[in-house]
Amino acid sequence: MFGFSSLTQAFDLQQLSDQLAKPDVIHGNFIQEKHLRALPQPLTSKGTFVLAKDHGLLWLLKTPLQQDYRISDKGIARRDASGWQMLPNKSAGAEQNRLFLAVLQGDSSGLQRDFELSLSGDAQNWKLTLTPRSMLLKQVFNQINIDGSELVHSIELLETQGDRTLLRMQDSTSAQPLSDAEQHDFAE
Repeated sequence: MFGFSSLTQAFDLQQLSDQLAKPDVIHGNFIQEKHLRALPQPLTSKGTFVLAKDHGLLWLLKTPLQQDYRISDKGIARRDASGWQMLPNKSAGAEQNRLFLAVLQGDSSGLQRDFELSLSGDAQNWKLTLTPRSMLLKQVFNQINIDGSELVHSIELLETQGDRTLLRMQDSTSAQPLSDAEQHDFAE
């Protein structure tokens, strides 16, 4: 009985969205590799992240330089000596961060506006391929590949110029709530 009957149990976009939207807070580490055509070795950065359902994303870069970012519905802010400063909404960068937030939060309706979505696998091992619909996004990306299980494990951005970015989320956990400092960072 392993024939076509399993298709009725197929893992779909709604189930994936529900699964990714479930945790209120996700903490983890990331490694981001930027593979540029002109360089033999990727540019690698590492840090930690905090994704909070009602607030957005804290992206805390540790190496090669220390820099904290907050990505929310309001836009992108960078922390400096005087606190959080909103960054100008440059179209490509702002789009990329909005997209990133939608992916991590399981907002498939937001993604479907801009991309053709193709999902394979099951709840414990899935792969989502995003192919751009809009001209703006087609100028930047060929496609985006996202892998995960309960949470997102990796995001790969394949750019039209031949560069690619691989983002690996490691040791992600939804077991701990926001700390006082994190709540403060989101509240500012």
